[in-house]
Amino acid sequence: QVQLVESGGGLVQAGGSLRLSCVVSGRTFSSYAMGWFRQAPGKERESVARMSRSGGTTYYADDVKGRFTISRDNAKNTVYLQMNSLKPEDTAVYYCAASSRVVADVKWEFNYWGQGTQVTVSS
Repeated sequence: QVQLVESGGGLVQAGGSLRLSCVVSGRTFSSYAMGWFRQAPGKERESVARMSRSGGTTYYADDVKGRFTISRDNAKNTVYLQMNSLKPEDTAVYYCAASSRVVADVKWEFNYWGQGTQVTVSS
């Protein structure tokens, strides 16, 4: 059974930073492509950042490019999302996801999901 547990969410003022962490257990972490998604109230869940199994390929949504960074530490079975220059529109529940594909592009290609962590950015 694969489990993903996110942490690091919270309340921050606009312009501030947060780092989200997601610990993956149950199988070999390095065998997964990883992603971060978010869902704001009344909106669809959207991709924020993704990383290939090897870590060599990354993708960012246009509205977070230059502000967010996805990274992984295979020794710690952990994927991170560093979020800088946060804006009120970044407010959402953030989800970590794992895919058994080498590269995963869309949410239905991700097999496993965490429970989510709330990020609230005040203006």
